[in-house]
Formats: sequence, structure tokens, C-alpha cells
Amino acid sequence: MSTDSIEGQADRLLLPSYARDDSSHPALDTPEYRSTSLRHPSEPLQRLPQNLTEVTGPVLGHERVSETDHDLTIQHEGEPLGERIVVSGRVLDSDGKPVPDTLVEAWQANAAGRYRHAGDRHPAPLDPNFSGVGRCMTDEHGRYRFVTIKPGAYPWRNHDNAWRPAHIHFSLFGRAFTQRLITQMYFPGDPLFHQDPIFNSVRDPKARERMICEFDLDSTIPEWALSYHFDIVLRGSRATPFENEEDDDDD
Repeated sequence: MSTDSIEGQADRLLLPSYARDDSSHPALDTPEYRSTSLRHPSEPLQRLPQNLTEVTGPVLGHERVSETDHDLTIQHEGEPLGERIVVSGRVLDSDGKPVPDTLVEAWQANAAGRYRHAGDRHPAPLDPNFSGVGRCMTDEHGRYRFVTIKPGAYPWRNHDNAWRPAHIHFSLFGRAFTQRLITQMYFPGDPLFHQDPIFNSVRDPKARERMICEFDLDSTIPEWALSYHFDIVLRGSRATPFENEEDDDDD
């Protein structure tokens, strides 16, 4: 046996290996979600080594996030239009332990179902007092909290009379920008679930339920905002489905 093959086997033994759970996470190529045909890899995935550049800097920490970055309703001089809501929860590991000091980002459409970027051509009004983006750090108990406006549904040209359910995008960073997971949070009882190929790209119905937040009366702000609870679980049988979940040895 050659030295190269021995070293190759040793490398493989040292690498963590996780089987991709295609029932809990969206398939990279989902025909019903038409744009995945242009986005999914067409060649075998290659493992990229995590060198010093990939695992260090820029540093993610509390000093880079202001106290008001989590509140999307106070980013402009005027108040945004729509139903004010609070979205809060915890970031947990596979054992149910809290994950502190994690950068959580959120972005969404406004109450009329329109994003504030040039690529959104939906003829719904833009809100000059709503940008639709926010961020925060989890505390020592893994808790995060956003104050925002409930997003509206919007049409998209995926299939005939296609509408996306109301949702909020979440992005979680690890120790560096190369360690990032993305998911979407939906609202209970949405009538558009059945015809949304992104939501249904998660095959396991129980896993899909983990993308739906829960109404939380206890954390509402009386006479000001309703509240929803949404825990984000990174791994394990209760893991939140992520859009970019890959085999760890193919990162």
C-alpha cells in the first residue's frame, strides 16, 4: 500500500462524517422549486480545508451589534405600517443546551409583501419606514429577540398563481462567516402552505412543523404587539430544517 493511500485513509478517519438527512432538510435539487435547477451543484462536492483564514476574523461579538439592531420598527424617523409583532426564542444544540453569543440575522418583506431591494418587482408599495433587516446576539441562555412587522404574502413566478406564505428568514453564524446556517420561519395556520414548494421541499411533515412558530401570549406587549416563539435547533432529531445544510465533510 502506498504512503499516499495510507495518509488518505488517516485523513478520512480524522474527519467528522455526518449523513445528510434529506427528509428533514430541503434537497439541493427540488424540481417543484424551479430555480434550484440553476443553483444546486452539478459536479461532485469537494471538501474545502478550514485554514486559519476561514476560521478567524472578522470577530463576531456583542461590540459589533448595537442595542437597537434587533428592533426593525425604530430604524427610521417614522413608524412602519403593519401589525407589530415580537419574535423570540432560543438557539439550542442537539442536546437541548443553549448556544450563547451567536449572531442571528433576520430579513423579511414588509406588511404588503415587498422586499426593499432592486430585484423585487412586486407592484406592492414600499414602506419608507421599514428596511426589513435586523440582527442580534444570543444571550448566555441562548435567547434572541426581534421586534418587527408581520410580513405579507407575495406572488412569485414559480408556477401558476404562485404565492409565498408569510415568512421571516433567519441566518445564524458560528465563530466565523464561513460557518453559517439559513432557515425560514412561518406563521401558524397559513392557507398557502400546501402550494409552497419551498416549505414542502422538507419532506417530513414533522420537520416542516419545526419551521412554524407558535403564538406566545405570555410575551406579548399589552396594547402594542403580539408575540411568537421560535426555537432554532442546530442538530439532532429536533433540528430546524436549514436551506444550506450539507454533509460536514463536503463543506
